[in-house]
Amino acid sequence: MVLGVSGMNMLYIIVIVLIVAWIIYRVYQYIQRKRYANIITEEEFTQGMRKAQVIDLREKNDFDRGHIMGSRNIPLTMLKQRSVEIRSDLPVYLYDQGMMLSTRASKLLSKKGYTDISILKSGYARWTGKTKTKKY
Repeated sequence: MVLGVSGMNMLYIIVIVLIVAWIIYRVYQYIQRKRYANIITEEEFTQGMRKAQVIDLREKNDFDRGHIMGSRNIPLTMLKQRSVEIRSDLPVYLYDQGMMLSTRASKLLSKKGYTDISILKSGYARWTGKTKTKKY
C-alpha cells in the first residue's frame, strides 16, 4: 500500500512523538539516578567496594554467567522482600547490565531509609575488573 501525503505526515508525527517520549524517559531516568544515588566510575567503585555492600540486581541466571567478584545477587524483582538483608549503616553499591535496574533500586532503597547509595556508571556490560562465574 502506498501512503499518500497525509499518511506520510502522520507517520512523521508518530516517529517524532516516539522520539520525544524516549528523550523525556531518558531525562526522567537521569533525574531519578541523580536524586537517589551517586553515579560512580569503575575506579571509584573498585576503591570503595571493600567497605560497601555490592549488590548485583540482575536475575540469578545472568549473575551465574558472570558477576563482579565479591558481589551478591539480589534481583530487582526480589529487592522489596529481601531489602532487610541490606544494612542501612553501610554504603550500598548497585549494578546491573547498564543502569536501568540500579536506578529503580536506588529509588526503592532511598524510600526505605538508605542514604549512602552508589551506582556503577558503566554497569556490568563495561566492567573490566575481576569477575567470577558459576561452574556447572
